[in-house]
Amino acid sequence: MPSRVRVWLNRTYAENVFFMDQLRRNPSDRAVEIHATHGDPDSPVLAAADTADLEPEGLSPAAYVEYALDQCARRGIDVFVPRLGQAAIVAHRAEFEAVGTALLAPTPQAVAVFEDKAIAYEAVASVGVPVPPWWRVRTADQLLAAVDELETAGYRACFKPAAGAGGVGFRVITRAPFSLAHLGGFPGPQVQLDLVVEALRRAEEPVDWLVMPRLEQPEVSVDCLTGPDNRIRLAVGRTKNGRRRGFTLHERWLEPARLIAEGFGLHYLSNVQFRMFGDRPVLLDVNTRPAGGLHQLSLCGVNAPWAAVQLALGEDPGTIEPPFLGQDYTVVSGLRPLRPGTPVRQGVEEAADVLLPAVPTPVGSAEPAGTVQALPL
Repeated sequence: MPSRVRVWLNRTYAENVFFMDQLRRNPSDRAVEIHATHGDPDSPVLAAADTADLEPEGLSPAAYVEYALDQCARRGIDVFVPRLGQAAIVAHRAEFEAVGTALLAPTPQAVAVFEDKAIAYEAVASVGVPVPPWWRVRTADQLLAAVDELETAGYRACFKPAAGAGGVGFRVITRAPFSLAHLGGFPGPQVQLDLVVEALRRAEEPVDWLVMPRLEQPEVSVDCLTGPDNRIRLAVGRTKNGRRRGFTLHERWLEPARLIAEGFGLHYLSNVQFRMFGDRPVLLDVNTRPAGGLHQLSLCGVNAPWAAVQLALGEDPGTIEPPFLGQDYTVVSGLRPLRPGTPVRQGVEEAADVLLPAVPTPVGSAEPAGTVQALPL
């Protein structure tokens, strides 16, 4: 009988509770035990894990590597899926292998290229992958010059941090003066150019932004599984157009994603995002980690997390072709339990020693509480 596999996810996104669910529901029925760490005691990944620890705060990259090595040795980790500290961790792959842990993460060179979006755009353009026009800006004058050039060409300008993830810091430029109309409804991504320029002129340090045209939908995120031999095992595009979600195997999306994943050493799980610039797809971003929506490939009969763990263990799953493409769907949120006995944080309740109860799994439910429901449209 195959031995159980011990997998660790460090400070990761809440959506990766579904990554964990899929590991446990692997098609081989192999036992999987999951260790999770996080800085937030209320993260649902801690409750979803078999064992969990709170992470120390304020560690330097070198100190975090030491912490991670200790976790792997003490917890008997077979496969480590690092998100926090990924760049520092992959530089010490041999040390993790020495304690018996395989890293489910790309090469140090790949992480370095895609940590900085400007470097990434230059790199992928050099191998023939289309990218949008972009300007790296640090000052108000550079911002104004880039916005003027884009607007003269008929495009809406937007900006985002050169280093970042999850759409944090993304804004769309508008020249409409700030008014009460901007205070109605929910906050949006638009920001007035004059306010941004004023903030930049007052800033004590330069920013590091990319300015580019506002790209159009559909957005297609290609989830890739690549072996340490630089050969793709799986590539499936997840499409997004408004609320509507779907899947695609069209080569206009998959071919450039394969070129990036295989050409830059994006081993194991990565995610390559495209949007439309005029009538052609261009690169939006590259994630050197599993995407939060990776579990949605289960609607195509694919368990990508388990295939990645197999690869990390040296058990090649071979080329994976989705047996079918799921119909279009949308996503709604659901409940996930907290860890039993988690203290309520200060500011939420006056009594800091009040304990939050766990949310029970619904009786008779075939899925754990909080599973995202895929709803046909």
